[in-house]
Amino acid sequence: MAFADLNDLRIHYQLDGDAGKPVLMLSNSLGATLDMWAPQLAALTQDFQVLRYDARGHGQSTITQGPYSIAQLGQDAVALLDALGILQAHFAGVSMGGLTGQWIALNQPARLKRLVLANTAAYIGPPENWTTRADKVKADGIASIASAVVSRWITPDYAAATPALAAKLLSMVEANNDQGYASACIAVRDADFRAQLGKITTPTLVIAGTHDIPTPPSDGKFLADHIPGARYVELSGAHLTNLEAVDGFNQAVRDFLLS
Repeated sequence: MAFADLNDLRIHYQLDGDAGKPVLMLSNSLGATLDMWAPQLAALTQDFQVLRYDARGHGQSTITQGPYSIAQLGQDAVALLDALGILQAHFAGVSMGGLTGQWIALNQPARLKRLVLANTAAYIGPPENWTTRADKVKADGIASIASAVVSRWITPDYAAATPALAAKLLSMVEANNDQGYASACIAVRDADFRAQLGKITTPTLVIAGTHDIPTPPSDGKFLADHIPGARYVELSGAHLTNLEAVDGFNQAVRDFLLS
């Protein structure tokens, strides 16, 4: 267990793999912790030093006063790289983590080698959904929406086939701090990079899930069509393809980063 003290934030992170290998930074989705990346470690540490962290308001990182913004989350990621003395890294983010990656690519491109945007979009609307969700969590607690969230993370068939995983994901969501989760909802609500995607110069891979409801393949194709030179891969899965299509996800990331 490791922590880095940033400006207004103590961030929880984990660094796995051999020092000296290229660093791959992994950024979690809304409501998840760095543990969501566990199925990637064995494959990705073969060639990379893997840096996972809990985003602001999540896991063991500080629950600061909200609302948050994607710019704030992007600055946190860059500040963590600074604290660890990492000048440049590959970056892969899912959902909210993908929005974070887009912000870094647009505002701190020199810090990135390559970018993987998984199960995300340039704009995850409509905004009223996020306002309603944040208000619901503040009024009734995170447990009031946890089952609905997990039902979109993995498909019903996969949840039925892997009950231990489904239970673990439910516990992960329920463990969220109400204020931290609601504050991060606003960050996702207010992010919109649709008009800026053409300015991204970092080599980019977009991964979409065929059965993803929050960020469907059309969102992934929009990213790939508007980011110059971006590649597109579609996997059979819902919103967390890194958990549902583990081998395909790992292979797509390794093939892209090592090409």
